[in-house]
Amino acid sequence: MAIFVKIYQIPSVRGTLRYQKINFFTTSVSSNYIIWINMDILEAVKERRSVRDFQKKGIPEEIVDKLIDALIWAPSAGNLQARKFYFIKDERIKKKIAAAALNQNFIAEAPLIIVGCTDSRISSKYGERGIYLYSIQDVALSIMGMMLVAYENGLGSTCVGAFREDEIIRILNMPYNLRPVLIVPVGYPSKIPHPPPRVSKEEAVEVL
Repeated sequence: MAIFVKIYQIPSVRGTLRYQKINFFTTSVSSNYIIWINMDILEAVKERRSVRDFQKKGIPEEIVDKLIDALIWAPSAGNLQARKFYFIKDERIKKKIAAAALNQNFIAEAPLIIVGCTDSRISSKYGERGIYLYSIQDVALSIMGMMLVAYENGLGSTCVGAFREDEIIRILNMPYNLRPVLIVPVGYPSKIPHPPPRVSKEEAVEVL
């Protein structure tokens, strides 16, 4: 993956600006320069895979914190942020989650399970459309951004929508206003699937 590093001299935004092409991530901040490291986002979108095979390896807390940031900073309807996320690492709870997800046992093999929920107490500002559409869109936007950050940090993930909501609510002891809409296992891949076929641009997009 090609990464472009932008180096801006602090005294002036119009100061030194250089682009250096590298093949690895590095960070450096000195008293004279700030360095931003940007991955090729379209490349990440195309190369990310739905991973269902995970290594038995924990995720460092600094990377988990990046995933949380990605969830929080996603856009939302009216900036209401009508969503909440559960991060599950406990082995016993992970197995219960997998069982509630129609016995998709690979879920429990991931070191981290994220459950994305809508919050009707917040989204009700926009009426039924807010509760049954906007808040779900908000969760989906958060999860997509998080999955790209996970990929950037060498992690694999996949979205799971097949599960019994009432069981997830009971397992996690959720309050009445939360509804689980996505389960996302996250971890270091032990196997990466081949890219699936995609429809053509002509099939996907209607230009008017």
